[in-house]
Amino acid sequence: MDELRILLVGAGPMAVEYARVLSAQNVKFDIVGRGPESAEKFKKEIGKEVFLGGLEHYVKKNDSIDEKFTHAIIVTNERELGNAARLLLTHGIKNILIEKPGGFNVEDIENVSKLSKSKNADVFVGYNRRFYQSVLKAKQIIEEEGGLTSFCFEFTEWGHMIKDLVKAPGVKENWFLHNSTHIVDLAFHIGGFPKEMANLISGKVDWHPTASIFAGAGISIKNALFSYQANWEAPGRWSVEFMTRKSRLIFRPIEKLHIQKIGSVAIDLVEMDYNLDTNFKPGLYKQTEAFISKDYSQFVSIHEQLKNVENYYLKMLSNGENNV
Repeated sequence: MDELRILLVGAGPMAVEYARVLSAQNVKFDIVGRGPESAEKFKKEIGKEVFLGGLEHYVKKNDSIDEKFTHAIIVTNERELGNAARLLLTHGIKNILIEKPGGFNVEDIENVSKLSKSKNADVFVGYNRRFYQSVLKAKQIIEEEGGLTSFCFEFTEWGHMIKDLVKAPGVKENWFLHNSTHIVDLAFHIGGFPKEMANLISGKVDWHPTASIFAGAGISIKNALFSYQANWEAPGRWSVEFMTRKSRLIFRPIEKLHIQKIGSVAIDLVEMDYNLDTNFKPGLYKQTEAFISKDYSQFVSIHEQLKNVENYYLKMLSNGENNV
């Protein structure tokens, strides 16, 4: 099949954002959802009918979906991510973009990874912050200035708000994987994943009993020293800072890039075209564009994600673990 056509799985708020991007890029797509309420909101926003009843019902009603769709984008709730990916893989879809973190837990991610290998399919995890215009500009500056010397990041979550969120069982208990890895992935994507890392945790909250305060440090595969911290019981926000020998590049908020030049205390906004991240959900336009054109160089594959979860993310949830 030569014609590009996407199956969008899920009809919630993220599906609306993807649909806006796909429409702007003149890409044909069908949408399958589960509940009538989200489908009605989707139709109101996008003007397109949603196939109701969920993905399993859809594939029973539609034979040979691999002959109808070249790609699929999965934006279901957290518990259904892995199930949807495996169902699509079983029915022959070869190009899949799945919302972070790629599955409900490490076992779910591992099962998607194994099946995609056996099906010789490409599955990528949607960490859209990798595609922010601010991030792309920062990479350019870092390269021009001879690379990084160090970086630091904070992934403080607003516990006072999260505790009252209505989520499926197990989602808030795995909040670091389901949400905080957005910022951790971004930091390591630019700065390099760790080759040595030491981690400490303390505290706990009812909705996340593993830990609520995090700290750590190490050296990345790009030989940049790094440190991180987060305190989910105190005020704070996500932030990342990258240091070269000439500049400090500051993401706070992540959507905007600020710079401090050596010899100056002034912190200035980097002037650039932010329109794609203003007109659409930040990062989504460039991420979708890269996915449908099969430019996978900036994505994390499901296999890489499994490695990252096992080698780094789970250890950031441990006390005194050193993965040299």
